[in-house]
Amino acid sequence: MPTLLIRFPGGRYHTTPSGHHVNEGQIEWPPSPWRLLRALLACGYNSLGWEGDLCKPMANQPPPLARSLILKLADVLPSYAIPQVVGAHSRHYMPLTTIDKGREKTALVFDTWAQLGDQTLAVTWDVDLTCDESTLLAALAERLGYLGRSESWADAKLARVEDVCPLPNCVPTDTLSNPGIGWEQVPVIAVQRPAEFDRWRNEVTARLLAPLQPPAGKRPTKALLTKREKAALPYPADLIACLQADTNWLRGHGWSQPPGSQRVFYWRPSDILESGAPGPRKAAREAPPVEAMLLSLATESGNDHALPAVTRVLPQAELMHRALGGRIKRIAGHSPVISGCDAEGRPLKGAHLHAHILPLDLDGDQHLEHILVWAPMGLDQVAQSAVRGVRNTDMKGGVGRLKVALAAAGDLADLRGLTGEYGERMGRMLGPLEGAEQWLSLTPFIAPRFTKRSGRNSLEEQVRSELLSRGIQQQVEIERLDPWSSRSPVIRMLSGDEHGSGIEPEVASPRWARFRHFVRTRRNGPAPPVDCGFALRLRFAEPVRGPLCLGYGSHFGLGLFQADA
Repeated sequence: MPTLLIRFPGGRYHTTPSGHHVNEGQIEWPPSPWRLLRALLACGYNSLGWEGDLCKPMANQPPPLARSLILKLADVLPSYAIPQVVGAHSRHYMPLTTIDKGREKTALVFDTWAQLGDQTLAVTWDVDLTCDESTLLAALAERLGYLGRSESWADAKLARVEDVCPLPNCVPTDTLSNPGIGWEQVPVIAVQRPAEFDRWRNEVTARLLAPLQPPAGKRPTKALLTKREKAALPYPADLIACLQADTNWLRGHGWSQPPGSQRVFYWRPSDILESGAPGPRKAAREAPPVEAMLLSLATESGNDHALPAVTRVLPQAELMHRALGGRIKRIAGHSPVISGCDAEGRPLKGAHLHAHILPLDLDGDQHLEHILVWAPMGLDQVAQSAVRGVRNTDMKGGVGRLKVALAAAGDLADLRGLTGEYGERMGRMLGPLEGAEQWLSLTPFIAPRFTKRSGRNSLEEQVRSELLSRGIQQQVEIERLDPWSSRSPVIRMLSGDEHGSGIEPEVASPRWARFRHFVRTRRNGPAPPVDCGFALRLRFAEPVRGPLCLGYGSHFGLGLFQADA
C-alpha cells in the first residue's frame, strides 16, 4: 500500500474546501483525495516534462503509466494520519482597481490556514502498485512544491519500508461504524470510481444525443455533428479529463461541482482541528482491563427467529473476530489480546490467555442472540475500544447483517450475578464461583490431532493435553457419551434440557441430531484433522472454574462445556 508523507516547511496548510467561499473561513482538513490527485497530475506536466497545452488542459493526456497510476489511486478512498492542528487566519483589504470618491475601493478577504508546525501528514491508498508505478509516484511526490494554495509549501515523499508511518486516524465512514463520542464526520470531495463515472457518462450522453440522431438511412449533416459535439462538450471523456478541468471551464458549462467528483464523509477525531489557541490537555484516563464483555445480537427486523442457529457458533464467531480485527487495525494496528499473535504475527506461547469469542443462546430458542468475548489475560483499553466500536456483523456465511450492542462488561463474577433466564444459563456455562467437579459438552469437542485407539493421540489423552495447556493439571475421568444408549443422559443443548438420565433413545435422538449438525470447519483457518464432533462428560477430582473451552475451534465456540450439577 503506497503511503505519502507530506510536511509543510512553512508550518501552514492553506486551502478552502470545494464549494465554499474563502471568506467563510473553512479549512479542508484532511486534504481531499480530489486535490491530491490534481496536484500529482500538475507535477507531471510541470516537472516531469509530460506533453500538454496549458490553454487546453482537458485535451492533455498523461503517459500510459501515469494514467494507470492515477486511475488506480482514484479507485479507492485513501486513509489519513492527520496531526492535530490549530485554525488561524489573517485579514487583508484587497484593492479592486476602482476609484470611488477619490479613494480606491477595497474588499476584506480572510486568509485561513491550519497551523501544524513540523508535523507530518500521511496519506495511504489501499492498492497494489507495480514497481514502475511506485517509482513514478515517488518522482511525483518529490516534485510536489505546494498543496492547496501556493502559500502551502510542501515537502513530500513516498514512504519506504524503513520509514515509521503514523497509524490512520481519519478514515471513510463506509469502512468504519460509528466510533462514538470523540469523533465527527467531515465532508471532502473525492473522485468517482472509473467504472461508475463511465456508466454515468454513457447514460447521460446517450440521453442527450438521442434526439440528435440522423434520419434512418441517411448520414449526419455537418450541422448535426456540430450539435452533437456541442451537446456532449460539458461531459469530459474520462476521469483524467475531469481532474484536469480548470475553474473557467467549469463555470462556463454551469458546473457547481466538477464532473467525476463525489462528496464523501470521513471520520476524524473531534479535537483534531481547533479554532483557537490550544488549551491544556486533559490526561487520558486509561480504562482498566476487564475479563469479559457480553454483546447482544439483533436483526434489522427484530425477528429473533431470523438470528443464526445454535449450530453456527463457529462461523458466527469467525465473523465477529474478523470485525474486531478490522477495528483493531484502524485503532492501533495490532492487539495480541484479540489476534492471539505478537507484533510479528507469531502465535502467543503458553496458556490460552487471549480472547475467546463464544456465541451463546441464553433464551433457549435455539438461536444465537449473544456473544461473550472473554480473555483470561484481560481485555485492555484497545481491545475494549474495538469491541465497543463493532456495531454490525454479518451472518449466515456473509449474507445479511446483525446489529451488535454492548450488554455488559466486567469480571466473570459480575456475569455470574445476572438474574433471570439469561443469568441461569450464563451461570451454567460459566460454572459456580467455587468451580464444578462435573462438566458436560455444550458444543461438540473436535480433536486437535488425528485420533488413535490408544497412546498420546487417543481421544482421552488429547482431552488431557488440552486441559494441561489451560493450566488444569488434576486428574480427570473422561466419559464419551453415546446418544443412542438409554443408559446415557441426554445432551443438554445451548437452550438447556431439563430431562435427566434414563430417557429412551428415540426421545434423545432428535436432540442429538441437532447437536451433530454443528458447523465444525473454519472458513478462514485450517480444517480439523478429523471432521467429527464428540460429546463428553468430564469428572474432576476437585472443582474446576469455567469457562471451559477445549480442542479445535475452542476460541470460536466449539469444545465449550457447561457445569453439570
